[in-house]
Amino acid sequence: MTQPSELKWWQRGIIYQIYPRSFQDASGDGVGDLRGITSRLPYVASLGVEAVWLSPIFVSPMRDFGYDVADYCDIDPLFGTLEDFDALVAEAHRLGLKVMLDYVPNHTSSDHPWFQEALAGKDSPKRDWYVWRDPAPDGGPPNNWKSFFGGDAWTFDPHSGQYYLHQFLPGQPDLNWRNPEVRAAMADVLRFWMRRGVDGFRVDVIWLLAEDAEFRDEPENPEWQPGQIEHARLLHIYTQDQPETHTYIRELRQVLDEFDDRMMVGEIYLPLKQLLPYAGTPEAPMVHLPFNFHLILLPWDAREIRAFADEYDAACRAAGTWPNWVLGNHDQPRFKSRVGADQYRVAQTLLLTLRGTPTAYYGDEIGMHDVPIPPERRVDPAGLQQPDVPSAGRDPERTPMQWDSGPNAGFTAPDVQPWLPLADDADRVNVQVEEADPTSDLNYFRALTALRRAHPALVAGDYRSLDTEHADVFAFERALAGERLVVLLNFGGEERALGPLVGEGQTLLSSRNDHPASTAPLRPNEARIIRRQ
Repeated sequence: MTQPSELKWWQRGIIYQIYPRSFQDASGDGVGDLRGITSRLPYVASLGVEAVWLSPIFVSPMRDFGYDVADYCDIDPLFGTLEDFDALVAEAHRLGLKVMLDYVPNHTSSDHPWFQEALAGKDSPKRDWYVWRDPAPDGGPPNNWKSFFGGDAWTFDPHSGQYYLHQFLPGQPDLNWRNPEVRAAMADVLRFWMRRGVDGFRVDVIWLLAEDAEFRDEPENPEWQPGQIEHARLLHIYTQDQPETHTYIRELRQVLDEFDDRMMVGEIYLPLKQLLPYAGTPEAPMVHLPFNFHLILLPWDAREIRAFADEYDAACRAAGTWPNWVLGNHDQPRFKSRVGADQYRVAQTLLLTLRGTPTAYYGDEIGMHDVPIPPERRVDPAGLQQPDVPSAGRDPERTPMQWDSGPNAGFTAPDVQPWLPLADDADRVNVQVEEADPTSDLNYFRALTALRRAHPALVAGDYRSLDTEHADVFAFERALAGERLVVLLNFGGEERALGPLVGEGQTLLSSRNDHPASTAPLRPNEARIIRRQ
C-alpha cells in the first residue's frame, strides 16, 4: 500500500498559486513583485503547502498581464530581475517549498522579436513561426474562428496582405507548433528555467497548441445564449484538442524528464473523457497533472459532486493517473463568492481531503471574496473587450492580498494606489487579524493541512463515497493501512443525523471549531472529519 513518502512531491502536497501583481508590493509602485513575494514566503510555508506557482513574470507589454510574453528568458522589470528571481527560488527551497512557473507556449506577444521579424514579410525566416493565412475570397478573415476575448481570431497585416491567428488578443499571435524550430525554441525555454532551479510548470492553454490543418469553419453552438461570451457561439472542434497536440506535449515531457523530479500541470478545459488522455501512458507520458476544473464548473450540489468524484477517481485509477482538484484561480470567481459564506468551509474541506493534489489560490485561505470593481478601475482585457458580458471580466478575483488592518491592507505603501482596489472588509479579513483568532478561516485552513500531514490516509489513502440517505450530504472515506477517516459535508441548511453511518470514532476537526461526538447530528453547513475506531 502506497505511503505518502513514496509519492512524488506534486502528488503528496498542496500547490499554492500566487498572482504576482497582487501578492506583495516591495517597490512601492502599487504592483506586486518578486521581492515582495520572497518576503512573504515564510507565511506561505506556514500554510503547510508544498509548492508555489507564480503566474507569468516574464518580459511583457502587459496587455494581458504577462500572458503576452515578449522575452521568455528574462523577468519583466515591473517584477524585478533575474537575480531577484534566483533569490526567491533559493529562499523557497530553504523553506522546503518547490517553485513552479507559468509557461505560455501557445502564443507570444506581438512585441516579441520573433513576431517582429515575422512581420518583415512572407520571406522572413520567422514567418512560419506563426500562423498566417490568405484572406477569404471576399477579403475578410480566412474562416469564422473567434477569439476568447471577443471578435475574430484573425488580424489583417496590410504589409503582407495576410491574416495572422490569435485566439486571444491581437497582441497575442499564435505560434505555429507544426514548425520544428518553434518546438525546439520552446523546449529551450523550459531548460533555461529548470537550470535556474524551477521545479515545475503550469502550462497555459495547453489544449490549444494545434489547429485544424485545413482551417475549416467551426459549427455554431446550438446551446449558446445571449449574455454568454461570443467565443461560446461556436463548437471548437478545429481549434481545440487536436490530435497533433498530444505529440507536442509528449515532446515537452521528454524535455522535463531530462531533469530530476520536475513536473507540469496542463490547463485544459475539457470533459473528463478528453481530459485524462492528456496524462499519456507509461510508455508515452504527457502532463503529470491534467488540470481538473470540474469543482469550478459543476453546480454546488452534493449529489452532482459526489457523482463526479466517484467517476473521476475511478477513471484516474483505470488510466493510472493521479487526480487533482481546484476551486478557483486568476480566471475564475473566488469560490467563497460562488458557493456563499455558509458553504465556504465545506468547500475548503472538500478541496483538501479528496484523493489527489489540491491547488489553492492566494487569499482563499483567509476567505477573500470577489471585489466589485468600479468601471473606471477595470483593467482586464477580457472584460474591457466584452463590456456587455459581466462574467467576462476577471479583475474581481485578482485584487491585492490582505495582510493587515492598516492602509492598503499591508499590500503596498500607505500613500500608493494599488493596481486594483482592495475589498471593503480588508480591515477585518486579513492575515494579521486571523492569525490572532484561533477560530478564523486561516487557522481552519492550517488545521486541515496539519491533518493531511498527521494522517497519511488523507494524502495516499483510498477514496470511497458513502451513502447517507440525505441528498444534501456528501460523505466519503479515506483509508490507508488500517486507518479510516470519514469526511462529512453538509451542503444544506438542515441538521442531518448520520450516527449509524459513521459509528463510534473520534472527531478530528469540525468547521464549527469544536469536537462533537462522532455520532452527533451533522449541523447545517458543517464539515466534519472523523477517525473511525
